[in-house]
Amino acid sequence: MSTAANASPLHQIAIAGASGRMGRMLIEAVQNAGDAKLAGALDVAASPAIGADAAAFLGASSGVKIASDLREGLKNARYLIDFTRPEGTMAHLRVCRELGVKLVIGTTGFTDAQKAEIQDAARDIAIVMAPNMAVGVNVVFKLLAQAAKALKEGYDIEIIEAHHRHKVDAPSGTALKMGEVVAEAVGRNLQECAVYGREGVTGERDPSTIGFATIRGGDVVGDHTVLFAGIGERIEITHKSSSRATYAQGSLRAVRFLASQPHGLFGMDDVLGLK
Repeated sequence: MSTAANASPLHQIAIAGASGRMGRMLIEAVQNAGDAKLAGALDVAASPAIGADAAAFLGASSGVKIASDLREGLKNARYLIDFTRPEGTMAHLRVCRELGVKLVIGTTGFTDAQKAEIQDAARDIAIVMAPNMAVGVNVVFKLLAQAAKALKEGYDIEIIEAHHRHKVDAPSGTALKMGEVVAEAVGRNLQECAVYGREGVTGERDPSTIGFATIRGGDVVGDHTVLFAGIGERIEITHKSSSRATYAQGSLRAVRFLASQPHGLFGMDDVLGLK
């Protein structure tokens, strides 16, 4: 029997936001993956890229044209990777649920109602949703849980994040996830203890709070630091992204994980076996 006959079938993947920075990184990752094939590319109707070959920016031809019609863009796909905005992702989710297309969601900034709708859709399709698809960040989440349990007494907790000037939500979804991980580990409710800004005469720091500081500027891909500040020492756990390629590679790992999942909502901790 030939090698080709023994080969595993290619993962047929569509990319949302195909002409954006992250969309292009995802397309390049799919094009270079030996076990994946670009099967669709989506963008908003107003995009000047509509109708163009999805890999044209690479000086290559994928045979896939960027489309604004969701059903047209998803008709050959078994998976959709989506790093767009909440409103767009929710529209994609509904069509994916209808068509049985599995979904990798890297979008952040969802409301509680939108998260509930994603959870409901997972009864019918398999979904990986994570605020950060980078493998290293998800390892950091695990480290933070361990550190927070040991440092919950006598240490002030601050989360500092920096991103490029084009990011529209703050704090980042990754920073909020870090806050949730730490808060759970120390037995607090993040919604009740988070402080998102300080100005003027604030008084002494409440030791039960978790502070957030946000920086926006230039082309910073994504830096996150959790600071545990005690008396006489500081512990910092930091992750810095120098390229969006790490998010793209993590997304491909999520697709491979979803191949064996008929339905359900999963995180990157499931994908990476960190639970």
